[in-house]
Amino acid sequence: MHALIDGVLTGSVYALMATGLTLIFGVMEIINVAQGILVILGAYFSYTLSTHFGIDLFLGLLITIPAMFVVGVVIERVFVARLKGPEKTAMSILVTYAIALVIEGSLNQIYSVNYQQLSAWYVNKSFELFGVYFPYIYVYGFLLAVGLLSALYVMLYRTRFGASIRASLADQAAAALVGIDVKRVSTICFGLGVAITGAGGMIYGATNTFNASSGADLISRLLTIIVLGGMGSLGGALVAGILMVTVEDIVGVVWSPIWSTMSFFIVLVVVLSLRPQGLFGKLSSRVA
Repeated sequence: MHALIDGVLTGSVYALMATGLTLIFGVMEIINVAQGILVILGAYFSYTLSTHFGIDLFLGLLITIPAMFVVGVVIERVFVARLKGPEKTAMSILVTYAIALVIEGSLNQIYSVNYQQLSAWYVNKSFELFGVYFPYIYVYGFLLAVGLLSALYVMLYRTRFGASIRASLADQAAAALVGIDVKRVSTICFGLGVAITGAGGMIYGATNTFNASSGADLISRLLTIIVLGGMGSLGGALVAGILMVTVEDIVGVVWSPIWSTMSFFIVLVVVLSLRPQGLFGKLSSRVA
């Protein structure tokens, strides 16, 4: 039971980080392999605000999320927007990988290669409910993920800009023909994807030790989640994130911790062998 609860709580945070990645791909057909290091950048933003300015981790998100949005917009305008043509998706891997290397090197220079972890009174404390101990940070992270993903859902399905995003998700050319500024939508979506990642980075930094090199492991997990859920499917990222971490935790408890990480990728292979488009993906469309 504890492994199941932990999987749901932790998986929701992974889903939060993966949602930004799949949103960017769905609108722009860009595979942002810098997403892992951007998670770590968000963690370092929270670390700086907490350590040097004494700002609470969650309160600091009022600064971190807008700052990460600006980072995303700058990356999109300076580098990603220049990618055009049929090779755009393939080239995006190389470009964002180069961006990841630059950010990783910069973080190593600024913060050193030593591992850090975010601290607050609720990071190492828990409460008991029905005989099960719930760490405060995981519960708060779950509530944060639910809140931000709900806000994203409302934005997508209850606003005019959300309608523009969904139109771009379905077909960029058709969206442009009906007067939607696809370039503006793409820029804002990239910024939103990175901003959401910043929030996930704070939770990640509070529940794990990290340094700049931690982004490499993260991106493999995030890519696995969006491929399993279906490339471009926002709902698929949520379900896949919770599913993957839950399976990993259950295998670690019931069978062996040695196999827990491997199970993350075994599930991916099994699902894709039966359903190549992922759980919620469509073979003929970019978005579910």
